[in-house]
Amino acid sequence: MTRLPVLRACELPVCLPEHRWLIEDLWADEAVGIVGGEPKCGKSFLALDMIVAVAAGVPCLRRFRPARRGPVLLYAAEDALHLVRMRLEGICHAAGVALADLPIHVITAPSLRLDVVEDRQQLHATVDALRPILLVLDPFVRLHRIDENASADVAPLLASLRDLQRRFAVAVAVVHHARKGGQAMRAGQALRGSSEFHAWGDSNLYLRRLDDRLLLSIEHRAAPSQTGLPLALRTIGDALALEVVDAAPTPPVSPPSPIDKLTGVLADTDRPLSLVELRRACRIRTAHVCQALATLTAQGRVHKTAAGYQLAG
Repeated sequence: MTRLPVLRACELPVCLPEHRWLIEDLWADEAVGIVGGEPKCGKSFLALDMIVAVAAGVPCLRRFRPARRGPVLLYAAEDALHLVRMRLEGICHAAGVALADLPIHVITAPSLRLDVVEDRQQLHATVDALRPILLVLDPFVRLHRIDENASADVAPLLASLRDLQRRFAVAVAVVHHARKGGQAMRAGQALRGSSEFHAWGDSNLYLRRLDDRLLLSIEHRAAPSQTGLPLALRTIGDALALEVVDAAPTPPVSPPSPIDKLTGVLADTDRPLSLVELRRACRIRTAHVCQALATLTAQGRVHKTAAGYQLAG
């Protein structure tokens, strides 16, 4: 039997790799996650806008630029195929591109169930053949016959999608409904069913209505999040498309960044400091210290020595 890959602890990477995006600030590269929200709030339109952005290389929601473009695969379980085409053509019209020119593929099978081994194998074979960089499944409730409130049932299905992501280096976005009466909850907590959904995502998008406004929250596992970004479903000719309706919300005054904290600590000492000493002095997570050190080292502002890190010059 083949052994699992193993490294000695001292051989593990010291710093995280540089964060990469599929759609800048909206969806991480090769990320799995949820596009969630209340019924009739535009979740499917948002997912379709992501699809056109990645396939065409145009900004998603007229705001978020894709970092790379490539083929996309969609399974839309609740909408008739002619409606999917009509919506995609409308979003393409808003973006100034032609649907016929884009590598967007749609699974036309009448059903797809992640809790059926044969269906999972067919999905793997399809992704293997088309090699999309983004897979969109809409909605999760049509992909199974399990109890969504039971972690023991939900976790294996989400794990199968994580396996798909890792095997084929594909981002996976799953459209999922929010629970009734969840408006007062935090975005991730408002998702229907098990807490596994929120915990699973590397990038998660949540739509909710507040009075007459449609608001988007963006959450990432390894990057800053945004909340309360106002959207509107605009009529462009005979088509509909979501877009950001005004400037991004002004964030509150932010505390010093990890880079500012690190340079401040290093400037106050005349000797190299170890990673542990820097983490304690800055009082931030090791991962953030590593990312900041990698940036500062690449910029030539910090040197690494046998004794630790110190400012250049």
